[in-house]
Amino acid sequence: MKQELCPTDYYGVVVWLGRTPQRQDILKGVEEAELLLGFEGIAGDVHEGPTRPSCSRVTQLYPLNTEIRNTRQLTILSAENLAEIARDMGLERLAPELVGANIVVENIPDLTHLTPSSRLQSESGTTIVVDRLNQPCTYPARSIERAHPGFGKLFRRAGEGRRGVTAWVERPGGIKIGDRLRLHVPRQRAWQPEPSTGA
Repeated sequence: MKQELCPTDYYGVVVWLGRTPQRQDILKGVEEAELLLGFEGIAGDVHEGPTRPSCSRVTQLYPLNTEIRNTRQLTILSAENLAEIARDMGLERLAPELVGANIVVENIPDLTHLTPSSRLQSESGTTIVVDRLNQPCTYPARSIERAHPGFGKLFRRAGEGRRGVTAWVERPGGIKIGDRLRLHVPRQRAWQPEPSTGA
């Protein structure tokens, strides 16, 4: 029987880790050398938990604050994309803690558009499931504005299609700086619905 997921030759190297212990009017990330990921995500992170209140991203499905499964436990970004965002904003560097990152990796091209349900697995077996691309929100712009006055308003456009992915923990374990995360992708073609007949 064929496996559902195909291992690729792409390995993301972890170059930054962090957690966001609070989110009031701005994001306040804390850099970490290592993260312990449990089934509920990162202990002490604002996105920790098996469930979450629904937000404006899914109002076509649920009223605001409906309890739903938490597939946004983690935010994973590409180091290359962060550098591109900073460049387009006119900044020398954009700190990951200002944009709510938990894991920043190098060497996975087009990370923001990974197929949903792809896996990133460390050599120790810790496994993360990609949910979908991370949509823009106002919190990073506020954090950037406080750190770099006048630049917050530039983030939304510069970050379009570069904000990384949201993800959840499938197999708990530790991740540390320098770890390699191998990309596994679903064995399936892209969805191709039949054209509507108008009936």
